[in-house]
Amino acid sequence: MRLRRLRKELALSQQDLESISGVAQHTISDLEAGKRGARPSTIRKLADALGVQPREFIKRDKREGSDV
Repeated sequence: MRLRRLRKELALSQQDLESISGVAQHTISDLEAGKRGARPSTIRKLADALGVQPREFIKRDKREGSDV
């Protein structure tokens, strides 16, 4: 999942990302595990926190074989 890869590239824990984005850690965990889809507002918050465009989350991640 791109979210996990982007977060790890910035050396952020899920808790760090929660603090920066305002998205609950359990939501971040569920998104990274593919247990749920993200609302557009959640994608925007995470993208802003990670310094990327929202479309970065919907690009196919060939290394990990999954979308968002």
